[in-house]
Amino acid sequence: MPIVINLDVMLAKRKVRSKQLAEHVGITEQNLSLIKTGKVKGLRLSTLEAICEFLDCQPGDILEYRKENE
Repeated sequence: MPIVINLDVMLAKRKVRSKQLAEHVGITEQNLSLIKTGKVKGLRLSTLEAICEFLDCQPGDILEYRKENE
């Protein structure tokens, strides 16, 4: 998949646990895990906004585009 999700990196940089982020965003830890591993087909902008707000980052810090052949 050409969209890479770097949520684990941001969680580590901010020293935040997945459980804390899931509670703030209002999703289950299982759903957050699916987002982190890129196993979701879509992500609500409101969810992305809440993640960015909590981690004090930009969407580009979490989402990255890579060409298929890289």
